[in-house]
Amino acid sequence: MQIDPRQLQRMMKQMGINTEEINAKRVIIEQEDKMIILNNPTVTKIDAKGNISFQIAAEDIQEKELIPEEDIELVAKQANVSKDEARKALEETDGDVAEAIMKLKS
Repeated sequence: MQIDPRQLQRMMKQMGINTEEINAKRVIIEQEDKMIILNNPTVTKIDAKGNISFQIAAEDIQEKELIPEEDIELVAKQANVSKDEARKALEETDGDVAEAIMKLKS
């Protein structure tokens, strides 16, 4: 049994549920140790009698490991460089602190 989308919208509205499509280019979810990046997502805001939630769907999903701030500070101090340079070196060495320091000192 298929329900007409307009009929479904009307039924949801009668139950006090409103939806709104949000035009988003990217959604980023930051976790303790990594980020999940959803590119070109379909985002729907759902307001159910004041309880707001979001539904997100995407096909282009990337995960990126976060580099701890302590590692960035350590590399910057040991190699005598800026935090930005230290971060870049850590990204290039997949978070390997010793390798990043060696790379910056050479």
